[in-house]
Amino acid sequence: MTVRQDAMAYSAQDVEAQMPDTSQLLSDEPEMESSLHYLQLLILVTCLEWLWRGREDFFIGANLTIYFSRQQLRNRDFRGPDFFLVKDTEKRPRKSWVVWEEDGRYPDLIIELLSSSTADTDRNLKKTLYQDRFRTPEYFWFSPETLEFAGFRLHGRQYEAITPIAQGWLWSQELELYLGVDAGQLRYFTAEGERVPTPEEAAQQQQQRAEQEQLRAEQAELALQQAQTRAEQLQEQLRALGIDPEASS
Repeated sequence: MTVRQDAMAYSAQDVEAQMPDTSQLLSDEPEMESSLHYLQLLILVTCLEWLWRGREDFFIGANLTIYFSRQQLRNRDFRGPDFFLVKDTEKRPRKSWVVWEEDGRYPDLIIELLSSSTADTDRNLKKTLYQDRFRTPEYFWFSPETLEFAGFRLHGRQYEAITPIAQGWLWSQELELYLGVDAGQLRYFTAEGERVPTPEEAAQQQQQRAEQEQLRAEQAELALQQAQTRAEQLQEQLRALGIDPEASS
């Protein structure tokens, strides 16, 4: 080995030795821009978790770094989406998403929450990264402040805009749900047009249904009592007229 080759080998080993244990890489993402962004992210995560509560074959990343190359690590070029979904994988906690530790899997769907400081990057640099490097089938962005909403699906090697339906919703093939703006928030809707609730909304709906069932039962009981009272009154009237209600029956 020449001096140059020895130096190159040492340099590579030295760099490798300084690399962190990739199975323990931590997320390194900035804080969300505002409480609106936090709330929106919470809605996206909890609604899908609630809807898919019986499944164990997916992972949701929320403001979590995706590590996709060692060069990225050296450059500290971290690119963590605000929200991403990986299907057909083990549902378990992760400190980050390390592509080479996950059989080379990239997200199946990404949603970025636009802000004044990130919008240009989300619309351009990140869109190109998700299209060309990640090959993520679907990419959406939404601004909790301006309500700007757009979605793209990978066709061949390029993203193409998803055509909205009359309500302005966009169909996600990866989720098998619509994404649409409702009351200033980005929400999921079923193919039948029903809004996917948050866990709190689902609990409230269940309580309302229970209260309605109880009310119907009480109304039915009251109607039965009223019918019995009328029957008894009729029998009394017949007896007053000298008619035996038992005999007439």
